[in-house]
Amino acid sequence: MTTVLITLASVAVILLIASFFMNDRLKDVEDQVEQLSIQAMQDTYQVKKKLNVLEEELLSGDESGLPAKKQYFSKPRLEQTIQSMYRGGYSKERIAQETQLNVEDVHSIVSQLEVKGVRK
Repeated sequence: MTTVLITLASVAVILLIASFFMNDRLKDVEDQVEQLSIQAMQDTYQVKKKLNVLEEELLSGDESGLPAKKQYFSKPRLEQTIQSMYRGGYSKERIAQETQLNVEDVHSIVSQLEVKGVRK
């Protein structure tokens, strides 16, 4: 009987010591959830910040909120620039590079200009 108790006590001590060296999987999962939560909060903050900037630009109504690259173009002047470049044989991709617009925006402006030209 004493050998059984001594064996059980020694196994318990060995398991207790081994438990200190084992990785805690629950702690790993908690760390991952914490990292995901922090990342989600950072993303939300960045989206809100960008949304506030866009709202300010829309509500201000003036062109002072536009980026410096596009500030010197007013809408009629931009259309004239795109029209002259398009008539000069520039591709839409090249026009987008020169005016620092999206290719889709240049394409829509060119199609509007072509429609205006057909109506005249």
